[in-house]
Amino acid sequence: MIRMVWITMLIAAAATGNIEPTRKKLEDIRLRDPYILPVSEDGKYYLYGTGWRLPDGPGFMVYWSRNLDVWEGPFAAFRRPEQFWSDRNYWAPEVHRYKGKYYMFASFKAQDICRGTQILMSEKPSGPFGPITDGPVTPSNWECLDGTLYIDKAGRPWMVFCHEWVQVGDGEICVIALSEDLKKAVGEPVLLFRASESPWVVEFGKKPRGRVTDGPFLHETSDGVLMMLWSSFGNGGYKLAVSRSESGEITGPWKHEQKPIYENDGGHGMLFRTFERKLMLVLHQPNRSPNERPRLFTVVEKGDKLTISPYIMSRSNRGRAEGAP
Repeated sequence: MIRMVWITMLIAAAATGNIEPTRKKLEDIRLRDPYILPVSEDGKYYLYGTGWRLPDGPGFMVYWSRNLDVWEGPFAAFRRPEQFWSDRNYWAPEVHRYKGKYYMFASFKAQDICRGTQILMSEKPSGPFGPITDGPVTPSNWECLDGTLYIDKAGRPWMVFCHEWVQVGDGEICVIALSEDLKKAVGEPVLLFRASESPWVVEFGKKPRGRVTDGPFLHETSDGVLMMLWSSFGNGGYKLAVSRSESGEITGPWKHEQKPIYENDGGHGMLFRTFERKLMLVLHQPNRSPNERPRLFTVVEKGDKLTISPYIMSRSNRGRAEGAP
């Protein structure tokens, strides 16, 4: 998750601390690192991401929609509790349903404390979310971000995350086993691969320069192929990559595509299925403030390949979008 400019969006009524929900088309919502969670029980899609700031301090917000086109919100999903250790860099929240509850994986940082992924929990996808531990699950002396949950075939939870290029130079993607209650890491992190192992990745940033790993997300195809989406910089800007586990296991080894799946200065993507079971991709594009927006794509699986095309709302959905989401 590279921040060209840190986004600060003060949303309505700062004097009172209230948030004014509105209805917006998806392309009018400004955020990075979008994550969409479908919840069939209430027929809603929930949208999380980086870039919102609560009127009374750092936190995370959420939008919801019934049709992926018109979204209502934002609503506060996580407010910084008193004595919470982090006061900056509230990045990349994503929410997973696990054992009947909703768990938010998000990146946080404080002065002289390494950035890390902490896990929050709520009974509802809209929140409020609260910490389940005193600090991050990632190693305390590592600069880390973008943790994501993966459940293996045996039902065991893992967290895949980035060991940042700002600390190691050649950004890494690692995995660590989690306890069943997601409250702690079990064992040591395992290195899956480095950014330089992908043939198209180039160095990024001012001196010292490095190679970036961003936003891992795991997906198993209908043919049982385990894929990882992740992002980095190539010639021409920010891009979205696909890698595959040759063993079918989270520990790999991982094989990388020769070219990114998306190259138009966008990335940090994730996959989800609509209520009609259509496979979709959402990412942010362009990777420049203040123009970043969530972009939706339809996805077709064919063997171990994914092909994407821009999503176009159907007329029936557009008709429904005129009412309440």
